[in-house]
Amino acid sequence: MLEALKVVTTVVVGVMAGVEFSVAFVINPILSALPDDSRVLGRAHGGRMLGAVMPVWYIGSLVLSAIWAVAGWHRHGAGLVVIAAALLILSVIMSLLLLVPINNRSKTWTAENRPEDWKEQENRWDRFHYARVAVIIAAFTLLAAALA
Repeated sequence: MLEALKVVTTVVVGVMAGVEFSVAFVINPILSALPDDSRVLGRAHGGRMLGAVMPVWYIGSLVLSAIWAVAGWHRHGAGLVVIAAALLILSVIMSLLLLVPINNRSKTWTAENRPEDWKEQENRWDRFHYARVAVIIAAFTLLAAALA
């Protein structure tokens, strides 16, 4: 049972890391190349769509990692899992304090109602997101190392 938990946790966190990497380095650069009106609409739609899914994914990843850490406390790699769980906690905190407030504003923007500083807010979100992606990839790497 513990082995299945390890694999499921690693896959769930790995896929989450891949999605967030894709947002940072594929989706947002594609949207940024579009005309401003389309760019705003695309990012607003992405913010609504991923904003509905990612909280469950983040908390689920954290819960799975915590269960693994407790269940495998005296086993090989437990320290790596604890550090990975701490990094996932950091990613949730970063999300709540830095990214969600910007996302909650930007997901309602249209060409007609976007604020004058919309590009600055978008760039701020992107910078915070790059840092969060690094944290999540580090957590995934530690889980993969603990699995091996």
